[in-house]
Amino acid sequence: MSYTPNLLLQNVRPVGGDFDGSETVDIRIEDGTISKIGDALNPQKDNETIFDASGSYLSGGWMDMHVHLREPGYEHKETIETGCAAAAFGGFTEVACMPNTNPPIHTRDVVEFIKKNSEKLAVDVHPIGCVSKEREGKSIAEMGDMKAGGAVAFSDDGDPVYNSQLMRVALEYSSMLEMPIINHEEDLKLSRPGHMHEGKVSARLGIDGTPGIAEETMIARDILLAEFTGGHIHVAHISTAKAVDLVRQAKADGINVTTEVCPHHFDLTDEEIERRDFDTNVKMHPPLRTQEDVDAMIEGLADGTIDAICTDHAPHAIEEKEVEFIYAPNGIIGLETAWAISVKRLLDSDVLDLQTLLAKFVEKPREILNLEIPIIQEGTEANLTLFNVDEEWVFAESTVQSKSKNSPYLGETLKGRAEAIYNNGRFVINEI
Repeated sequence: MSYTPNLLLQNVRPVGGDFDGSETVDIRIEDGTISKIGDALNPQKDNETIFDASGSYLSGGWMDMHVHLREPGYEHKETIETGCAAAAFGGFTEVACMPNTNPPIHTRDVVEFIKKNSEKLAVDVHPIGCVSKEREGKSIAEMGDMKAGGAVAFSDDGDPVYNSQLMRVALEYSSMLEMPIINHEEDLKLSRPGHMHEGKVSARLGIDGTPGIAEETMIARDILLAEFTGGHIHVAHISTAKAVDLVRQAKADGINVTTEVCPHHFDLTDEEIERRDFDTNVKMHPPLRTQEDVDAMIEGLADGTIDAICTDHAPHAIEEKEVEFIYAPNGIIGLETAWAISVKRLLDSDVLDLQTLLAKFVEKPREILNLEIPIIQEGTEANLTLFNVDEEWVFAESTVQSKSKNSPYLGETLKGRAEAIYNNGRFVINEI
């Protein structure tokens, strides 16, 4: 990564705004701003980096609204810098990081720590503050103060906001701040001690399972509270068919609810646990569900019920994952493979066209978090992702930019990747 205020992208196909990907143009960036879009622009002498993007698409920079950067407190898993390197490799110019750190992001000073430690990177980091102090679920955190420090939403992610009265108050406060509450939807009394989806596979393997109803019950509660308070509830990492139905109906009823889905939840099923002989890199929470649930995720993306695609990027050190399945922590890294999985399951199968798929990466996450949406237009700040949909590449361990390697896709041949990002005056080219 280097500071690259002046850049000429040649022979690129923009997608978004007035562009549909069919037109090939040159784009000049001066001092970090798109200054000219045209045909066969002449390179400027001395002070301009030239990059031939023949065959590649260009969109507004992608955003992942649900990642775990682990810093502060768990730097052995990931740091802000390594997490942002993984984000850049995956095509993301902005991420929103969850607060289950140590200390948690429950005060303005922790919010500002994260902002300060990311300010010189190519990837913008937006902290998500805690709903409750210390993430203990007992009393409301200082929401207004955290917003003033740069927080973009509130969540106790890693744990649900279990107390209904606390959630009511949180929705009331956050609505005054015009910010969403992002809840990890899980009824703990129904889910624990589950280690995978409760169903035929868990019964066959003899492993305690987490039933879909544990997620659905909490979503139903939160929808009712959002309706009662007028607040904005965002359902994190949705995973069951019934959960999608609940959100679909709530939207039809005019309730302020949005949701996101992870690529592994519209790609893999609980059968992977048996097929991969209890590989802990297919252990996550919510767990991998059934084919019926996977199909429902895809249908929800197609009809707009599911607003955004996120990764729930959850790095763990190798010694934490190399244990018996029931003892391994939940979670996988996902920033670097999200686009390829989306291409496979959504674009190549004609579930979504390119513009609609990109909206799940570019526009929808920022709409939910009330952030500015980058556009490809003269006079605008350059926040861009350069990508393709047809290049085959191997997700080898040597290509992983994250500090951790816990991915079920390691060693697989994928198709479609982010070739580079441009943001904050920095041009990051992804080498494989």
